[in-house]
Amino acid sequence: MKYIAIIITLLFAGNIALAQNTHFTTSGTIEFEKSVNMFAWLKKQITTSNSSYMQQVYDQYVKSKPQFVKLKSTLTFSKDKSLFTPIADETNTNSYANDPAIAQNNTVFNDILNGTSITRKNAFEDYFLVKDSTRKINWKITDETRDILGYTCRRANAIILDSVYVVAFYTDEIVVSSGPESFTGLPGMILGVALPHDNITWFATKVTDTTVPPAALAPPTKGKVVNNEQLKTTIDKALKGYGTEALIYLKVFLL
Repeated sequence: MKYIAIIITLLFAGNIALAQNTHFTTSGTIEFEKSVNMFAWLKKQITTSNSSYMQQVYDQYVKSKPQFVKLKSTLTFSKDKSLFTPIADETNTNSYANDPAIAQNNTVFNDILNGTSITRKNAFEDYFLVKDSTRKINWKITDETRDILGYTCRRANAIILDSVYVVAFYTDEIVVSSGPESFTGLPGMILGVALPHDNITWFATKVTDTTVPPAALAPPTKGKVVNNEQLKTTIDKALKGYGTEALIYLKVFLL
């Protein structure tokens, strides 16, 4: 019994030492890369009514262009705020670079403490400043894990906008509930997001643990001020007459 007590004491002390030596990040920057599988995306655009034209477009694209479009962004964060900012790529000559489904059109500020967000959106060449509560996502956390940049990340799944299936990977070693775009609400930082049915992913490529000055977390200020419901109404009107394409672009603008 004496030896068992000693072993238990040593294990307990070891666990305390491990917990004391574990570093939890509360501020810094994360570089993300958005990847769009253009081959899969273009193939989905082929329908019975446009196949004679779109099949040629698809075949030519596959012959002459890379499969994936890559876009960069940064997420700056403190313990209670975050700012997601797309990085413009002036060298991107892809003919679909400005398509809303491909481009990054959102600058997203989250006030994590108060549960509010301010998002600057570019839709139909107009800028909107969407001020509303942070999107509530009904995440289902799983037991699956994945290593991203040395961080052990747990998988979570969700459905947003009624039909968009989302897979996210978050780490509790970065104790800030945020992520790229408007993906948030997990008990740690989201370092990877996939929209499997839309052939789009966002994954962290670099994490920098550093003190962030308040000025680096200033929310966007320019644009027509609306809330989420008002934005949806505006986009619905603009897309009237677009047919089935309206649903695609509505989902993109509300993401």
